[in-house]
Amino acid sequence: MELEASRAIVYRHMRPTESFSWPLLSQRTGCTVWIKHENHTPVGAFKVRGGLVYLTGLKATQPDLKGVISATRGNHGQSLAFAAKRLGLQAVIVVPEGNSPDKNRSIQALGAELIVHGVDFQAALEYTQKLAEERGLFMIGPFEKPLLRGVATYALEFFEQAGNLDAIYVPIGMGSGICGLITVRDALGLKTEIIGVVAEGAPAYALSFEKGEVVSTEKAETIADGVACRVPSPEAFEIIKNGAARVIRVSDDQIMEAMGVYFTDTHNLCEGAAATPLAGLLKEKDLQVGRKIGLILSGGNADRDTYAEVLKRIGDGA
Repeated sequence: MELEASRAIVYRHMRPTESFSWPLLSQRTGCTVWIKHENHTPVGAFKVRGGLVYLTGLKATQPDLKGVISATRGNHGQSLAFAAKRLGLQAVIVVPEGNSPDKNRSIQALGAELIVHGVDFQAALEYTQKLAEERGLFMIGPFEKPLLRGVATYALEFFEQAGNLDAIYVPIGMGSGICGLITVRDALGLKTEIIGVVAEGAPAYALSFEKGEVVSTEKAETIADGVACRVPSPEAFEIIKNGAARVIRVSDDQIMEAMGVYFTDTHNLCEGAAATPLAGLLKEKDLQVGRKIGLILSGGNADRDTYAEVLKRIGDGA
C-alpha cells in the first residue's frame, strides 16, 4: 500500500521510465541484459523519486515548513531542488569542494540555493547539520525511509517491465537504490540476486559487507562521484547485509570502459556511478552466461571532462 501511494505521488510529476533489452549489449556480455533507464527522469537520475515522495509528505504534515537543507554530490540535491520548486518550498543544497560543475549548475537552475563547503561529502554533510540549526531548515539526510519509499518505485517498475530476472547489478552510493530493489524483490516474493557495486576507491560498503558490520574509510576517491561514500548508513547496511548476494568492487578504468560501452551499444549517456553495474557485469560475465540480468542505469549526468575522456578512449580503441 505504501509503495502504491508513493508511486501515485511520483506519477503526478513524471512518467515511468522505460526498460529495454539492447541486443548489442546482450551479445557483448553473453546474457540477456535488461536496462532500467533512470537516466530518463526529469533530472536525469533515479533520485528524483525520493525527493518527490519525501517533500510531498513533509509538506502535508508540516504546512508551515520554511524549507529543507541537505548535502549531496549531485543527483540527490537535484531531486530535492526539483521537488521543492514543484511544491513551493525553499531548498538549500550543500556540496563539497570540487563537485561536478555541471551538477552544481543544474541544482541552481532548479531553484535551490547552492553552498560549497568541505573536502568531501562527509564534511559537507556535517556542515549541513550545523547549518540546518542556524537557519531553521528541515534537515534531510542521504538515507531516510521516505526517500527509500520513493526510490523503490523504480524497482517496482523494473520488475513489472522486465519480468523475473536472475540477477540485478546496482550501484551503492548511500544505499537507497539497492535497498529499494531488495525491499520490492522481497515484497514480490522473487528470488532475484541483488548484487551491489562500488568503486575500488570508495570501498566502504564492500568492506562492511565482508566484515558484517559498518566499516568507514578515511577517503573515498573515484571518478564516480555518486558512489563516493566513506561512511555507510547503518540503516541501509542492515538491509544490504540481509538482502544482497554480494558487493563487488570495480576500478575507475572499468567504470570508464562501461561508460564507453553504454555509448557504443545503446547510445545513452551514463555517469560514472551509473556505469558501475555494467562494469560489474563485465567483470563477472563468465558467471552470468545465458542468464537474464538487469542493470540499473541510475543516472546520465556525466561530467563533461570525464565524458570527453571516455569518448577519446573509444576513439583510441581502448
